[in-house]
Amino acid sequence: MTPEKLFNDIQAYCQANGDEALVKKYSRYFKDGYDAYGLNHDKIVSKVKSVLDTPGADLDYIIRLGRLLIKSGKYEEVYMAVLMLQSFSKQFTIEVFEELGHWFDIGIHNWAHTDYICGDLMQLFFKKKIIDFHYLSEWRTADNKFKRHAVPVSLIKQLKTTSDFQPFIDFIEPMMMDPEREVHQGLGWFLREAWKKQPEPVELFLLKWKNKAPRLIFQYATEKMTPEEKQRFRKEK
Repeated sequence: MTPEKLFNDIQAYCQANGDEALVKKYSRYFKDGYDAYGLNHDKIVSKVKSVLDTPGADLDYIIRLGRLLIKSGKYEEVYMAVLMLQSFSKQFTIEVFEELGHWFDIGIHNWAHTDYICGDLMQLFFKKKIIDFHYLSEWRTADNKFKRHAVPVSLIKQLKTTSDFQPFIDFIEPMMMDPEREVHQGLGWFLREAWKKQPEPVELFLLKWKNKAPRLIFQYATEKMTPEEKQRFRKEK
């Protein structure tokens, strides 16, 4: 079966098993819209397993199928593509990383997919030493705001791999005046997690930017601080 025919089969499966009540339930978590069928997790995993059992479904096949699923924009189809790619982690190369970057360009458009990719999929490339954080340099200025959001969020788990957070902090600094809320959230989340482990360099960084950068970054970054600690990072009038 060609990837195109299997894509049509997946769409038919999703349409047949969708639940409008689930779409309504989860749509409130997606400010930019939630384009979904309403499949529960078990049905998604079941279909992914059947696809991976398809004769000839190697990595190249899954990449071709993945592009079709990502372009569709449907929540479940994008999630299936991510799960399928993850199952080939032993075969990851720099070319697969570049393909993942392309996925952001053609169809990753919500925080849930982005955070799953960052928290689980991206870490496999780091762990296998296929990339280091410098490979995300061009992502910092990508057209897709979720690709930019992915930069600081991908670094969160990398905090466990080093005792020197300054290179990460320096790396995200060019993003501090990004115009998008989702990027502010990602930056603040990263800074909060870094602060919990090494408060001093993060606090110095926050003090440097407190009168210039968007306040949402600080809202997230200082979330675990005491009220007295937060006062230091209020914007001066």
